[in-house]
Amino acid sequence: MPTVRLQKFLADCGLCSRREAEEWILDGRVEVNGRPALRLGITVDPERDAVRVDGRRVRPRRRRHYLLLYKPRGVVSTVRDDRDRPTVLDCLPASTPRVYPAGRLDFDTEGVLLLTDDGELAARLTHPRHGVVKVYRARVSRHPTPKELARLRRGLRLEDGPARPRWVKVVKRNPKSAWLEIAFVEGRNRLVRRYLQRAGLLVERLVRVAQGPLTLEGLRPGDYRPLTRREVAALRQAAAEAEAAPAAPRPRRRRAG
Repeated sequence: MPTVRLQKFLADCGLCSRREAEEWILDGRVEVNGRPALRLGITVDPERDAVRVDGRRVRPRRRRHYLLLYKPRGVVSTVRDDRDRPTVLDCLPASTPRVYPAGRLDFDTEGVLLLTDDGELAARLTHPRHGVVKVYRARVSRHPTPKELARLRRGLRLEDGPARPRWVKVVKRNPKSAWLEIAFVEGRNRLVRRYLQRAGLLVERLVRVAQGPLTLEGLRPGDYRPLTRREVAALRQAAAEAEAAPAAPRPRRRRAG
C-alpha cells in the first residue's frame, strides 16, 4: 500500500486536523513502530506500520462522515472553546461520529459549514491558495456607490496583504441598507468584513450561502444534514478543479508618488 505522511494518516484516523497532527508530532505524542516521531517528514504504510498517539494504537477510519451545518450566529467554529462559548458540536446530537469543521466562520457569521472526519478532503477545500469558491451575502449599513463597487471589484490592500474577490454585486437594496454578494477563494480571518470595511462599508449581517457546490437550501440556522454521495463527489471534483486552475492574479501595488 502506498505510504502517506504521518500527519495525513492521523487526520484520516479522524483524531484531529492535519495542523493539530503536526503539533502532536512535534510535541512527542506520536510513535511509529515503537519509536518517537519527532519530525514532520515521516511517512507511514497504513497497513504495516504501527502508529500510536499517547501510547494508544490508532488506525484510519474506513467510513467517512460528511455533514452540512447551517452555522448560526453566536457559535464558534471549533470543537471546544476556552471561553465556554457554544461550539458547532453543540448543534449536533451527542451520538454524532467525531467530526471537525473544514474551515471556519467567525463567531458572528452564519452559513454553510462542512463538518467531516475526512482530513484529506478538508485540507483540499480550505487550502489558502486554491480552495473552492465561497460565496457570502453581506448586509451593509448603506448603499454602496458605483465608484465603491468598482473599487471592491478591482481589489484592495488589507493589513495582511492584497485581496480581490471573484465577484461583487448588489442583490437587494433596502431603504437604508443593501445586500451584497461577494465571493472569495482564500479564507483569511474575518476577510469579508475587513474587505468591505476597507471600502467604508459596515457589515451588519454576514451569511456564507455557498461553499463550492454546497448551499443552504432547505436549512435554517442550527440545522444540519448528511451529504449525499453525489454531493461528496461534487466536492471532490470542485477541489480537483480548484487545484488545477491557475492562481488568480493579485491586485498590483500602487507606486508611491
